Amino acid sequence: MARPFRFGLQVHHLPPEAWSERVRRFEALGYSSLFCPDHFGPQWDPTVLITAAAAVTQQLKVGTLVYDVDYRHPVILAKAAASLHLVSRGRHEFGIGAGWMQSDYEQAGMTYDRPGVRIERLAEALEIIRSMWANERTSFAGKHYQVKEIAQAAKLSRGERPKILIGGGGPRVLRLAGRCADIVGINPSMPEGKVTPQTAADLVPERVREKVGWVREGAEGAGRAFEEIELNSLVFVVAIADDVRGLRSAVAKSTGMTESQIAECPMFLTGSPAEIREKLEKQREQTGISYIVIQGDEMDRVERFAETIVRPLSGR
Repeated sequence: MARPFRFGLQVHHLPPEAWSERVRRFEALGYSSLFCPDHFGPQWDPTVLITAAAAVTQQLKVGTLVYDVDYRHPVILAKAAASLHLVSRGRHEFGIGAGWMQSDYEQAGMTYDRPGVRIERLAEALEIIRSMWANERTSFAGKHYQVKEIAQAAKLSRGERPKILIGGGGPRVLRLAGRCADIVGINPSMPEGKVTPQTAADLVPERVREKVGWVREGAEGAGRAFEEIELNSLVFVVAIADDVRGLRSAVAKSTGMTESQIAECPMFLTGSPAEIREKLEKQREQTGISYIVIQGDEMDRVERFAETIVRPLSGR
């Protein structure tokens, strides 16, 4: 049986003079969640933004897409996530990844290690974080982190914890996600450390199915039921119109993809409302992706997407 659709928004900041009204509007429109990415520059701090959002809403889930494991020690992440889980009454979706944006590292004077090293750190951090949610004391001696008898992150009831969301595009991180995550973001690989015109091509349908396969391998290797995992997709371009041939042609030229690949790529939702709904239903059937997150910075688009896509598909 297909998992029900959920829809979320990603924002880098909120209007300072009316941020609480904006967040409440997101909730009223039927969106399930609000996410903030984790980068340097003028965007808001993700922990501050999502904690504030949780404080002024009742049902909206809040999370990160995603914390870079290298920017905060796992002990800090464990405590922040457990605290937010409690103050939000269980609405925190704790997103974490191995890091990818090289310019962040360079600007902050941090070492940008090769992907394998960053994924090793992510795996170790997850062990520490999960233990700190579950146990009164945690000790860990790994290659990258050493923790000795650290206290529980917060007083969580037995079995209570934030949902874990891991995003990634390569086999190692997606198999790790299959072992550990409740929600897995199916992302493009970005070995260059930045988004390039060719990035989207890593999410053509056959590549998406391969990536989902890596998640399944990780889950089955850990003795988990793959069906327990919710698959997530982050959308970069939404264009709701009856005629999007010009847009698809322009995107195809800039990415080296065909127009039919643009129409099917999860990073782009273009077409009439009926066409987009049909695409999402087909994508869910073929890949299992049911949790769609779009960019939330333009309210006109957010409102129209809620009216024409979110409500018909999720019933919210």
